Amino acid sequence: MKVESGWQTYRTRFLIRAKQLTEPLMFVDALGHEHNGHVGDYLVESSDGTCRVAPREIFEDIYVPMGPKPASWHPRSDVPVTRMKRRLSSRPEMQA
Repeated sequence: MKVESGWQTYRTRFLIRAKQLTEPLMFVDALGHEHNGHVGDYLVESSDGTCRVAPREIFEDIYVPMGPKPASWHPRSDVPVTRMKRRLSSRPEMQA
């Protein structure tokens, strides 16, 4: 069996709450696991109330913040729909 055939595709589907640490943090969770965080890491709270620490590099690579849009954000209304369709249909996997 080839290694390539064992790969699965996953996506993140759960909402979490998180805050970036401004000072080091250490705590022991309900299962007795010790968690250590450094300045810049994130304290992550899952929907079931459990908490963990995620290293900054990993957290920022996986999660996208949700909430109010930044004041500098403006929708791209200048791109015609026909142009978007043309771009989509030019992708090889979209052609029949």
